[in-house]
Amino acid sequence: MAVSYTAVVNVDGEGRNGGHVHSSDGLLQTGLALPRELGGVGTATNPEQLFAAGWAACFLGALRRAAGIRKIRLTSTVITAEITLTHGDDGEFSLSATLNPTLGGVDQQTAEELAHAAHQICPYSKATRGNIPVTINAAAA
Repeated sequence: MAVSYTAVVNVDGEGRNGGHVHSSDGLLQTGLALPRELGGVGTATNPEQLFAAGWAACFLGALRRAAGIRKIRLTSTVITAEITLTHGDDGEFSLSATLNPTLGGVDQQTAEELAHAAHQICPYSKATRGNIPVTINAAAA
């Protein structure tokens, strides 16, 4: 398989609690901080937000592709992605995800079918399949 694109990002400092993110093209430069909910200052983004943003953007592209394949015209698309970091009784951390796409121009059944199709297409969905719990709550607008 030919490589189409490789994102290169460096993180320095303290990682998720005080580190800095720098993409090789300079377009992404931000600090990292623990969220208040985890006892941090919450003054910068965190890995879960970045993961949610990437997955949501990718998933919307997959929704648009699934609709195009089926010759369905979507009038609008929006998604809310929730990435939850859980600290288990065993002391280990784990992730779960909820994707909430809302699709305009289709009925509820079609919105659900397109979301299921997008979950099969999206590279983030493929990468996490079987690794973390994922809930998809599609809605028609």
